[in-house]
Amino acid sequence: MSGQLTHLGLIVDGNRRWARERNLPTLVGHTKGFDKLDTVIDFYKDSDEVKFLSFFLFSTENWDRSQAEIKYLMELVDKRLDSLVKKCLKNNIRIAVMGRPEPVNPKLWRKILQAEEDTKDNTGLTICVCFNYGGHWEIADAATRAIAAGETELTPATFAKYLYHPEVPSCDMIVRTSGEQRLSGFQLWRAAYSEFLFLDKYFPAIEEEDCENILQEFRSRSRRFGK
Repeated sequence: MSGQLTHLGLIVDGNRRWARERNLPTLVGHTKGFDKLDTVIDFYKDSDEVKFLSFFLFSTENWDRSQAEIKYLMELVDKRLDSLVKKCLKNNIRIAVMGRPEPVNPKLWRKILQAEEDTKDNTGLTICVCFNYGGHWEIADAATRAIAAGETELTPATFAKYLYHPEVPSCDMIVRTSGEQRLSGFQLWRAAYSEFLFLDKYFPAIEEEDCENILQEFRSRSRRFGK
């Protein structure tokens, strides 16, 4: 039996390739990708199963991209954050931010944290915004906090208390779009027993049918957790 898909992780990939194949500027692909975030959120917000929905939006390695692309992405996040907060407040959705503040513009980071604060009391779906996120960094930051707290004998259970948003459970399924088959550092600690699904389509092409297929695919899996 697969159990319940409580936490679904999405590695949002293929925005630029989607645009190139349509002879569009690559930055247009990012805009279209942000549009599809709404499609996915709207599908799962009233789900009886999915309670946590993680989006890998920008990694700690993405700073190696061109300055023009980074500038566009930061401005896009700044612009779309307002509408996301409105959606969350209207639909009882909570935002949880996972990532590091440096080297994000401090004004933008404060705005991201304010979105988290504004929605903290909502009790429906939790959207985990993985922004300037790296799986190695989450583990390293957790270790730093554990040391600062005086921990001397760590177990997996005690260590997990120092992760970003420790109340967020392990990922039941991780989906990556674009056909690439790798984690790229996404939710490394929470991925130990995740089911994986690699979709051979770019994120801007995702539709509600794909969201339903993800649920059906998860239900078809047999999870044994080492048993």
